Amino acid sequence: MDLRKLKTLIDLVSDSNVSELEITEAEGKVRIVKGGMPMVQGYAPAPQVMVAPVAAPQPVADAGVAAAPAPVVVEAPTGHTVKSPMVGTFYRCASPGSRSFVEIGDVVKEGDTICIIEAMKILNEIEADKSGTISRILCENGQAVEYGQPLFIIE
Repeated sequence: MDLRKLKTLIDLVSDSNVSELEITEAEGKVRIVKGGMPMVQGYAPAPQVMVAPVAAPQPVADAGVAAAPAPVVVEAPTGHTVKSPMVGTFYRCASPGSRSFVEIGDVVKEGDTICIIEAMKILNEIEADKSGTISRILCENGQAVEYGQPLFIIE
């Protein structure tokens, strides 16, 4: 069983009410048991250390030195974010070697299939929940995704 499938199974068990899951495949057998919170027998707070504030050295102004460059500001993506409705593996196309459902710049209508998320060997088609143009694809093909993880930006 490959690592992506194993991670998906672990995520599904941890996010559900299932306490134990056992899967047997040709490659072997996997058993995942959700552990409870460990019991803490005693609690001793760590000692706190007080640190006196130190004054920062004052910069020396030099007329020959240029001002420091302004910090780079990363803009939050604009547009509508399509988020993953489940934990699973993200696929941009229906099968290896086939054409991707959408590319950057494609116009989609609400209800169009834009990707597939595989969970527990079930392929779930994910549809656009808004009409518009695909401006960003935020996941790689074959990447494990979490519930609520952004997948696409539609403008």
